[in-house]
Amino acid sequence: MDKIKQQLKNTLSEIDLPDFGEKYRGKVRDNFHFENEICMVTSDRVSAFDCVLGTIPFKGQILTEIANFWFDKTKDIVPNHIISTPDPQVLIVKKAKTLPVEIIVRGYITGSLWRDYCDGKGDQYGFPMPENLKKDQKFDSPIITPTTKEDYGLHDQPISKEEIIKSNLVDKDTYELAEKYALQLFEAGQKWANNQGLILVDTKYEFGIYNNELIVIDEIHTPDSSRYWVKEGYQELFDSGKNQKMLDKENIRQWLIEHNFSGEGTPPELSDEIRIHLSEQYMVLYKKLTGQDFKESLGDVKARIVENLKKHDMIGETE
Repeated sequence: MDKIKQQLKNTLSEIDLPDFGEKYRGKVRDNFHFENEICMVTSDRVSAFDCVLGTIPFKGQILTEIANFWFDKTKDIVPNHIISTPDPQVLIVKKAKTLPVEIIVRGYITGSLWRDYCDGKGDQYGFPMPENLKKDQKFDSPIITPTTKEDYGLHDQPISKEEIIKSNLVDKDTYELAEKYALQLFEAGQKWANNQGLILVDTKYEFGIYNNELIVIDEIHTPDSSRYWVKEGYQELFDSGKNQKMLDKENIRQWLIEHNFSGEGTPPELSDEIRIHLSEQYMVLYKKLTGQDFKESLGDVKARIVENLKKHDMIGETE
């Protein structure tokens, strides 16, 4: 915890690199676009309910290293966009044409899907939901609940497969291949997580086209894009109606809901306590997933990134 406290004032909220590609700012990443490549810098920003809330110590490093772990582990299942990793928070990736939808695969009913189900909106993805489900119940087989991919600051919207194809957001063959890839990735992720004492509950995938090939992009199976529960105790907590032991961003969502925020209005300022807690949870997940202790990179994150990009001859002197 001492290292996390030490890093509270050294988190990366944003980075500007003068004369270094065209910058696009997302909820978490600052991407610099070149002709055929993108330099993806994963900041320490945390978002929930499509709102950027603040920063979490070491979050960007953990996300990048977990994403790299999974990209390497699944490269023989689905091609991905990774080229190189010049810094613990930087990925150099292929510049793919992003599909305008996100494919969310769910193995359990929880989170926003559970809230929608309780509000009678469980059928908005083009298929009926089973009746009499309980919170955190496992589906007989994983389901896919796609959303639109909106610009920064806007809310992603639920959409059905039929609407995606009918509206020409994505052609039928490409979308069905993306769904196939998503289910294959999710199956591999669930198997690995299970062996590590975890449950991969649900996750989000993004895909793009590069050289006429569909590839997985962005990140996969990180605690930002996925829910993870501790496997031990799942059944007991489910039977008693209690919340599962979470090792992901759902901790922030629950904290916000407890503070009367679920996407509308002004979010509360994150306390140091919740910032430290989430950092600790991400580190626990890192070790469980990879089997390795997380090695914190302390100090000025921006200065380190700039120095590492210089070492790789990617940038010259910057202000």
